[in-house]
Amino acid sequence: MSDLQKAADQVADAAKDKAEDIVDSAKSATQSTRRAANRMMDRAEEKLDEWSDDLESHPRIDDLAARAQEFANRGINYVADTSQRARRQIHQATDATCQYVQEQPGKSLMMAAAAGAAAALLVILARGSDRR
Repeated sequence: MSDLQKAADQVADAAKDKAEDIVDSAKSATQSTRRAANRMMDRAEEKLDEWSDDLESHPRIDDLAARAQEFANRGINYVADTSQRARRQIHQATDATCQYVQEQPGKSLMMAAAAGAAAALLVILARGSDRR
């Protein structure tokens, strides 16, 4: 395998690894949001239990509780849907990147080198401004 092909494979692997990291982050964000929503629902339920001890059962309270539950469910579903869309888009971008790297290994290697040089330049410039 030529050095150019090895470099192209490394670029493809790096892109795939980054996409997987992004998917993992999206999953983590979804789980955190679900946990937060569940905690809020638990607190709301505890508060409603406290109020029900003080007040007689009232249809309006039941209606508010049902609305709160519906709102929480919609929020959880929205986050899950958004996460799935992001995951699909990331996978599509990864596939397109891998295909491009396989079809154009020379251009891919040059773009990766240019991106690395630009990142290194930004780091050097950032460090230089910190020292002033």
